[in-house]
Amino acid sequence: MLSMHLAYREFQRLLEQALTGLPPEFQEALENVAILSQSWPSLEQIDLTGTNDHYGLLGLYQGVSLPDRGSYDMVLPDTITLFRRPIQAQCRTRAELEAEVRTTLLHEIAHYLGWGEEEMRRLGVE
Repeated sequence: MLSMHLAYREFQRLLEQALTGLPPEFQEALENVAILSQSWPSLEQIDLTGTNDHYGLLGLYQGVSLPDRGSYDMVLPDTITLFRRPIQAQCRTRAELEAEVRTTLLHEIAHYLGWGEEEMRRLGVE
């Protein structure tokens, strides 16, 4: 476990760095989606995933993936949420934390893009 837990603002900076460091094709694909962070998943978010492990849920995409969208005007944004404390619990160093934030963000964006787990593994977005 990372010996010092990062404050919310510092974690948010890591998330923003990961977002701006994404390949252009990922950045350009993001439309009507909010990228958020919170300390822990809510009970509702845990229920949505079918897991009971607060530490096991690092990120969550909630919305309608791009391939499944029809007319998508005048709707609230989809959300991608990264969970700070579970991600930090997975990491021992700052470098691991930065890599996990990026990996989790890519994984959730892949869900937004409509990629399945097999396609994510094949493309190295796990």
